[in-house]
Amino acid sequence: MIKTGTQFISLNGSAFKRKSLLSSPAQKLTLVAALVCAVLWVQCPPASAQSAAEASHSTSSPSSFQAIAQRATAARDAGRLDEAVPLFRKALALNPRWAEGWWSLGTIDYDNDHYRTAAAEFKKVVALDPKHGTARAMLGLCEFELGQDAAALSDIEASKNLGIEEDPQLRQVVLYHEGLLLQRSNRFQAASKALSSLCLSGVRNEDLAGVFGMTMLHMSDKTPPSAGTPAGDVVEHIGRGACLSAAKEYDQARREYEYVLQQYPHFPLVHFAYGKFLLEARDRPGAIDAFKQEITEAPNSVLPRLEIAATEYKVDSAAGVGYAQQAVTIAPGSPLPHYLLGLLLLDTGDYQGSIPHLEIAKKAFPQESKIYWSLGVAYAHVGRPKDAAEARAAFARISQANNGASQNAAAGDTPDSAPQIDNFDSPNAGTGH
Repeated sequence: MIKTGTQFISLNGSAFKRKSLLSSPAQKLTLVAALVCAVLWVQCPPASAQSAAEASHSTSSPSSFQAIAQRATAARDAGRLDEAVPLFRKALALNPRWAEGWWSLGTIDYDNDHYRTAAAEFKKVVALDPKHGTARAMLGLCEFELGQDAAALSDIEASKNLGIEEDPQLRQVVLYHEGLLLQRSNRFQAASKALSSLCLSGVRNEDLAGVFGMTMLHMSDKTPPSAGTPAGDVVEHIGRGACLSAAKEYDQARREYEYVLQQYPHFPLVHFAYGKFLLEARDRPGAIDAFKQEITEAPNSVLPRLEIAATEYKVDSAAGVGYAQQAVTIAPGSPLPHYLLGLLLLDTGDYQGSIPHLEIAKKAFPQESKIYWSLGVAYAHVGRPKDAAEARAAFARISQANNGASQNAAAGDTPDSAPQIDNFDSPNAGTGH
């Protein structure tokens, strides 16, 4: 492998330790106490006030619960976790609605690799407070460690919608696991977005490079290829290049990609990945050339044809039509080639020809508002005013549901851009390689 001069620093001294949230008594004090107070309560009252408030929900003696809860909290804050755990459990037996107690146990058990127990405790917090985004994120991290990938991804994504505590270390761990789970699920664009956020914040390590490399090469494997093998070398350098590109360090990123192209020019999708980088670097002609080279390497590959078609849309749509038609021929059952072909035909004035392709796309992507807008235009031009009105009404309805996009359209910002190919990278999109 070459040396690029880029320092790939690690997170906490090693590559994404699963238990890196709490690694010392002092960190346990800072993170556990801070997150409990910041997320469960708007202001952090003294432990006695918290305990008294929670005790009102208990059927046991408030004074008994309050005393035990105070001792548990004091032991936790002093880093005496062996003493704190049984006290928390005793207090929770008296008052199972004490959310802070479940949260504290969950963080302690997570740090001690007791993921199944920690998951059950975080579920208690979520049940008591369904809007507790940070507990939902921690539940997802536990589920990841238990091999429950689908549940982990669902909870991590839900935690981002709910909002999680602004702790940089926690954010990095959550983003990394989100990107990893998305990559395993073939959701490569979403994975790239999560991993790019990490790179933009300055994180660099080999775990991140491995996952990012597999993402760019559309590999859904659970682990990167072995180090020292050609595949491992490709994945590592493509991942480094992608991370550098996400951080806008394009010159260093280019060196990583060019090394791979020189050493492994026939590896699947390396020219495709290079084309994606060039698009990011605003080199449109170079990107199209790279996608064409990928077609030369893999004549039946759909992805580079779709990228050329999308890149030519609204620039030279006539030049993109042929590539979209080829993609439809290669993968007739995949809706995305039909979508792009419909858009390109519409833009070149073939309104009648665009309609059947857009209607196929509408069935596959019923929540994609741009399809309805395009169909409305096509229907209007071929003398189908009723269908045009219905399509535009659907566009307005879906756009409004998607947080006000219809207001932008009403102001003149019509959906003229081509869809990002990887926005449809779920297994149902069926783009293939």
